Amino acid sequence: MSALKDRLRADLTTAMKARDEVTSSTLRMVLTAVTNAEVAGKEARELSDEDVLGVLTSEGKKRREAAEAFDDAGRTEQADKERAEAAVIAAYLPEQLSADEIRALVADAIAETGAAEQGMRAMGQVMGVLTPKIKGRADGGVVAAEVRSQLG
Repeated sequence: MSALKDRLRADLTTAMKARDEVTSSTLRMVLTAVTNAEVAGKEARELSDEDVLGVLTSEGKKRREAAEAFDDAGRTEQADKERAEAAVIAAYLPEQLSADEIRALVADAIAETGAAEQGMRAMGQVMGVLTPKIKGRADGGVVAAEVRSQLG
């Protein structure tokens, strides 16, 4: 069994005992998403820590996007709830890369692939090199924007 999944379950129990509604509801939602990912596809399987991390990343992204949408609609109370859930999820994610670190990784990937001469046509190559390095540590959209700016 995944150590991260065990940690999520243990923290859920702790949050329930402490009557922490936000944390317990968020962890229930995350564990449900993990279970759904396990049973998706042709055969059920146990997720690895890396797979659970992927689920956490996507759930965190959903919360951030929902908070933005609620803000745009003027529903600040719901946006605050989404941000609180995103904060709980963020506690289980690895340290996020800073803008400077992303810039340096993109520059290294462009040099490694020789994409500087090819321009925007090489964006897929550069992203292919970067994706394993940034997985779970940076938003793909932010990284893609940096690649575009350095190639263009």
